[in-house]
Amino acid sequence: MAVHSPLPEGLGSEFSVAEAHRFGVTPSRLRGTDLDRPFHGVRSRRLDEHLGLNVYEQRRARERELIRLLSLRLLPGQFFSHRSAAILWGVPLPQRSQLAPHVSVLSPGRAPRVRGAIGHRLELNRSLPTECAGVPLTHPACTWAMLAADGMSVSDLVIAGDFLARVNRLGYGRPGAGTPPLASLAELQAVTDLGRWDGAARLREALPLIREDAWSPRETLTRLTLIRAGLPEPALNLDVFDTDGTFLACLDMAYEQFLVGVEYHGVQHADRYSQDVERLAGLRDAGWTMIEVTRSLAGRPWVVAARVERALTERGWERQS
Repeated sequence: MAVHSPLPEGLGSEFSVAEAHRFGVTPSRLRGTDLDRPFHGVRSRRLDEHLGLNVYEQRRARERELIRLLSLRLLPGQFFSHRSAAILWGVPLPQRSQLAPHVSVLSPGRAPRVRGAIGHRLELNRSLPTECAGVPLTHPACTWAMLAADGMSVSDLVIAGDFLARVNRLGYGRPGAGTPPLASLAELQAVTDLGRWDGAARLREALPLIREDAWSPRETLTRLTLIRAGLPEPALNLDVFDTDGTFLACLDMAYEQFLVGVEYHGVQHADRYSQDVERLAGLRDAGWTMIEVTRSLAGRPWVVAARVERALTERGWERQS
C-alpha cells in the first residue's frame, strides 16, 4: 500500500487544486491514490463516511457530495439548477441513477462544459438565481418547475411542491413557527404560467394539488390516495382538543365534521410507540375514529381508501353519485 505524505491541516475533506497549491501541496501529491478527482480542479479525501447507510442513503449522500465538490470550482455567473438545486433546498426527491450535478449560466452565456456534470443555459425569468448557504442556485419556484424535466410523476411534483410551499404556522409544538415558505403558491403559479417547460402538463396537474400545511412525503401520498379515490379532501395537521380545552394531538389528516382522523406512522414513530398508543387512545376516548397508515399499508392504497371510506360512511358521509 502506498504511503502518502500528510496533507496540510488547513485543507478540508474536499478542496480545489488552487487552494492546495496555496498550501504548498505539490502536483504529484495531488495525484495520490488516496484522493478522488470528481471534477477537473477538485480533490476530495477518500473517506468511509457513508458506511452504515442503506443503498438509497449512500446514493443520496454521494449526490450531495458531488454537488458540494463542484461548488468549489464554480466560475462567476455559474449556479446549480434542476435536481441539484432541489437537493440543496432540501426537497424530498425520488432516487435517480444519474448522479451528475446540474450547473447553469444565464443566457446568452455558454452552457458550462464540465466533465461529470450537466450544463444548461437558462433565461433569467426561468431561473432567478439566488443563494442558499452561500451556494448560487436557482430560485425554489423555478427549481420546482425544472423537476418536471427529470421525469418526475405528478405525485412526486406535489410532494416537492408541498415541501416548498409549506407555511410554518403557529400551533402546539410546531417547529419553526413563523418561518416563511421557500416558495409561495403564487410563485409556483407564476413560473407554471411561463409555459414551455418540459413536462408542463404534469406541472399544471400537480399545482392545484399542492397544499401549504403538508409535512411529509408519505402524508402527501396518503392524501392523494384519498382524493383520487373520490373521498373528500381532509384537513391537514389539525390541532385537536378535548372538551376541557386540553390538547390531544395534531392529526396528519382529519375530517373534523365526522371525527375521523388518518395518521401515517413513519420510522420516527418507532421510538415513541408508547406515546402514540396513549395519544390514539385519548383521541378515541374523545369520539374520534382513527385510521392508522403504516409503511406496509401505504403500498396498498386501495385498502387505505376503503378503510377511510368505511369510517366516513359510518359517521354519516355519503358518496355523491
